[in-house]
Amino acid sequence: VLTRQLKAALQSRTLCTTCLSFPLLFQCAVPLAQRGFAAEAKKVFVRDKPHVNIGTIGHVDHGKTTLTAAITKVLADAGGTRYKKYEDIDNAPEEKARGITINASHVEYVTPNRHYSHTDCPGHADYVKNMITGTAQLDGCILVVAATDGQMPQTREHLLLARQIGVEHVVVFINKADAVEDPEMLDLVEMEIRELLTEFGYDGENTPVVTGSALCALENRNPEMGAKAVLKLLEVVDNYVPLPKRELDKPFLMPIETVHSIPGRGTVVTGTLERGVIKKGDECEFVGHSRSFKSVVTGIEMFHQSLERAEAGDNMGALVRGLKRDDVRRGMVMSKPGSIKPHQKVKAQVYVLSKEEGGRHKPFMTNFMPVMFSLTWDMACRIILPGDKEMIMPGEDASLILTLRQPMVLEKGQRFTLRDGNRTIGTGLVTEILPITEEDQVNWG
Repeated sequence: VLTRQLKAALQSRTLCTTCLSFPLLFQCAVPLAQRGFAAEAKKVFVRDKPHVNIGTIGHVDHGKTTLTAAITKVLADAGGTRYKKYEDIDNAPEEKARGITINASHVEYVTPNRHYSHTDCPGHADYVKNMITGTAQLDGCILVVAATDGQMPQTREHLLLARQIGVEHVVVFINKADAVEDPEMLDLVEMEIRELLTEFGYDGENTPVVTGSALCALENRNPEMGAKAVLKLLEVVDNYVPLPKRELDKPFLMPIETVHSIPGRGTVVTGTLERGVIKKGDECEFVGHSRSFKSVVTGIEMFHQSLERAEAGDNMGALVRGLKRDDVRRGMVMSKPGSIKPHQKVKAQVYVLSKEEGGRHKPFMTNFMPVMFSLTWDMACRIILPGDKEMIMPGEDASLILTLRQPMVLEKGQRFTLRDGNRTIGTGLVTEILPITEEDQVNWG
């Protein structure tokens, strides 16, 4: 009888996917439609528009998450996008309790020309580490500045980090414009932000600036400041942020951002595919944190829609076979087997930030130990200065040797950020991979 039920359910295409893997779960043999879950059956992602990764950066409480929610609401009203409320974006208990974003969150939306994956980055100074992880995956970003405050410490730091990580295109949204009575104040904030953009190497004069209020858009009031301003912002993003060139012909590589365990299915790893193409059934290898092991990709999803294949730039989740949640950690990478190796020692060209840029006030010498951030990992490292150098001054550019505490995924040309405590002190580019010596290992104990 059960076999007949399973066959009938399979023919009606309403059988829960869990049944196919675990036929002993009898209750799953009930057609999904009968249980009211017809709408929850997995949709298939249709790649009919170019995909772009965008994000919101800026100071804490300037309205990044509110703007993210407002974008989804305005587009949902126009049709084609699912509205995601503020509390659904900041959905962790500690985020709700404190009213701030702690981890980078991802939402999707569609404009007439593009499909966007939107990363809402945390603005609080204590969570810059999570902000770096979020920004590392962006093709462009929206700098949110409150008209009531103007530029603030995290406005500067986020813009600096975006520049270091390689985000070349920034659009500015001056938020909370409805709370400012004097129009001259808005002009002053815009002027200030344009100067800041120029200071950090962006084209301050020609960067698009949109003024509005995300809260007005959410609350359906003052359409000029609300919905119309949000639509104008999206039009500007469509036109100003170019379509990125994706490396589809290289072996796939995905830095792991989060790991989830799904009862009855297995372990899911999420992240943004840096390069290459990955398909269901592909073998994969996990590398990093002194570990390396292989698995098979049994399923791919993007924003709860299934894909047969994911391409570079996709913000995806991969269901992998035979792994426990504790086997994989953030910072590891999922790659084509044999295509990548972890390294512990590199030579790099490093720019050390000046005091005015928010960097160190004093020079550092050999054996200085900051934390290196790259892809989604961070690791303590030891710096060795070149032979003719006794110290490196803030504001200086130098070729340095860096040794990590543990081997991590590093390649020639890879960007990284150096931080000491709560301060970003430098940015660099790997120029050469070096062999690790016995002396290096002894230095790390």
